[in-house]
Order: sequence, then C-alpha cells, then structure tokens
Amino acid sequence: MTSTPAAPTRRSRPWLRRIVLLALAAAVIWALTDLAGRVDADAVLEALGQLAWWQAPILVGLLLLRQLLTSAPIARFTAGLGQLRALHNELAANLVATVTPPPADIVLRIAMFRSWGLDPVSGMAGVTLATVVFWGARFLAPVMGLAFLAWRGIERHEWWVAGACLVVAAAILGALGLMLRDARWAAWLGAAAARTVARFGRRADAEGWAEAVVSFRARVASTLREHLAAALTLMLTGVLVEALLLLASLRFVGVPSSLSSIEILGVFLLAYPLTILPFLGLGVLDAALVSLWLTDDSPAPEATLVAGMLVWRAVSLGGTLLIGAASVAWWRWTVRRAQAGS
Repeated sequence: MTSTPAAPTRRSRPWLRRIVLLALAAAVIWALTDLAGRVDADAVLEALGQLAWWQAPILVGLLLLRQLLTSAPIARFTAGLGQLRALHNELAANLVATVTPPPADIVLRIAMFRSWGLDPVSGMAGVTLATVVFWGARFLAPVMGLAFLAWRGIERHEWWVAGACLVVAAAILGALGLMLRDARWAAWLGAAAARTVARFGRRADAEGWAEAVVSFRARVASTLREHLAAALTLMLTGVLVEALLLLASLRFVGVPSSLSSIEILGVFLLAYPLTILPFLGLGVLDAALVSLWLTDDSPAPEATLVAGMLVWRAVSLGGTLLIGAASVAWWRWTVRRAQAGS
C-alpha cells in the first residue's frame, strides 16, 4: 500500500516511535545478557555435542515444510504464481528484508513477479493478504497452545494471555471481513490506518489511504473469500510445524522427557506472539521460554534448554537465510538464462 505525501491528519509524534524502538532494543539486550549470565557455557557445549549427523536432515525437513506451508497462502492469493515460485519469492524477500533496509524486499518481489510474467500489483496484493493472515495466525497460536496445555491443566494467567491474543486476532481477521463486506468499511479502515501511522510520526494522507484500500478490496475480494479459510489453516499449521522444529531441537540435545512434549509445545504456542519483536523475538522469546519451562515441576537442566534454543534458532533463522540466498541465486540464474536465450 502506498501513500501520497501530505500533512498528517494528527500531530506527528516521531519521539514515540524512537522510544518504542529503543525499548525493544533494550529488551533484547537485557534478555540476551540475563540468559547468558545464568548459563554454564561448558554445559551448553556438552549438550550441543550430543547432536548426530542424521538429525540434521530431520531439522532441515521440518524447516522446509514450515516454509512450504507459510508461503502457500501467497500462491493461493496470486493467480498463476504456483507453490514453487511462491516459496522462492518468500525466501528471497525474507533474506533481503533481513540484510538490507526497506523497501529492498518489495523491489525484489516485484522484479521476481515481472520476470515470471505476472502482474506485480496482483502479486503484491497476494503478499499483503498473506501477511495479514499470518498476523491473524500469530495471535491465534496461543489458543492452540491452550489445547495442548489442557492436558496438564491451564493456569489463570494462561487463560488471560490466550484471551487477549484472541481479541487481537479477531480484530485483525474482523478488519478483513469488514473490508470485504462493503466499500465504505474499506474506506474507513484505510483512513483509520493512516491516522494511526500519523501518530507515529509518519506522513499519511487519510483520503489517499482510503482510496487505496477501496481499490485493493476491489482487486482481492473474490480471491479472499475463496481462500481465506484455507490460507489461515495453512499458516496455523506452519506455526505448529515451527513448534515441532523447536521440540526436535530440544530433544536432540538431550532435554529429558521430564519436561513433557505437551509442555514444550503448549508454552511455545502461548508465547508465540512475542515473535512480533525483531528477528522473531530473538533474545526476548528465548529467555521467556527457558524461564517458563524452568518453572515446571520436573525441569530440564537450563544449559540443555539453552543449547536446544541455539539449535532451533540456527535452523529456523540461519537456515531460512541460507535457503533464501539459494533462492536469490536460482532466480538470478534463471533470469540470465532466459535473457541469453531470447
């Protein structure tokens, strides 16, 4: 979605955005420092030494399955794209978004769509829809977590966390529903989004945003009605596979069964909205999970938990960047090959 430069509809507050960014950075630094200060590095290395070669294909397989599931909605929302190209587009854009400032990832996505003979506007509309669906799935994950934790009994604070996240998910998906229902709702949502952006010091023309959302609705309404339920299911399944990737990482470094699989999966899904933080909650989410698991009646050794988290992060974040680099290289090779043959 683009906006026309104009005076903000409300007084700009650039200081608020800076405070938020500084608070997030401080939280990440604090979490990493606190976690590192409590852990025996030698014990962590010993746990990592338990990894076997045959476990790597399992972890990579879970990573690829997660990526297939989370990129599938883009393929559904973009006619003619296909699953393989959707996977390459998502992986490549993720790499570029990680190592370069915006909007480099959008530029790459558009270039890829054009090289495949697809309308870039339709392609970016599909990406936008998939992004919104992912945000809905992110805040529905704690509800799935409650389903796992029901086996050992749900604590009051877990109900509150899941309930609050359910409200956020309902707001996100409800906004999509309102946009589909009527063009007037779409215009109101666009104007409201512009006013929200203006509060954080960004320039946003409420009228221009309203027109853009109405135009966006006209383009995607039928596609969204047809594929929303399937896309949300795919995203939630991808989140569950991410949880299984974490579970496998912990078990491979020796986290004992005294910390049950249900506890691992349930707590991770309950805390999954923390992935909203930079680098999918790196540091903050890790420290929160280790602390929550250590409150269990039969906790695993802290160093072993940290080792498992390191394996998970290496595969989930590092592995995604590696295959993203391979996707960019593959796309450039295919483009050069096509140009040479023409």
